[in-house]
Amino acid sequence: MPRSLAQNIKQVRDKIGGVRAALADIEYLCSGTLHMRMKVCGKPGCRCAQDPQARHGPYYEWGHMIGGKLVHRMVTPAQAELLQHAIDNHRRAKQLMREWEEQTERLIDLEVPRQP
Repeated sequence: MPRSLAQNIKQVRDKIGGVRAALADIEYLCSGTLHMRMKVCGKPGCRCAQDPQARHGPYYEWGHMIGGKLVHRMVTPAQAELLQHAIDNHRRAKQLMREWEEQTERLIDLEVPRQP
């Protein structure tokens, strides 16, 4: 095996190792979206009906898929903070998986070159 080929294989394997390490560091992982809402209560005498600055909230709502259906759930502010972190991690994990896939394809081409 030529030295440069061995170096390229090592480089790709190192990149894959970095991806695997980054994935292993992820603790919280959730898909979906998180929305913060301010609401109008509907009581005729309440200030929220006339003044947008006086609306009630914030209320946090997490939307995600379960069994092919979109489900919404109200969460506390503390839960919302952790969920946002988990959603960000989910996006990062998907990005890392795409990178792993690209590097794997490169590794396969280096280890077993295509036949002409």
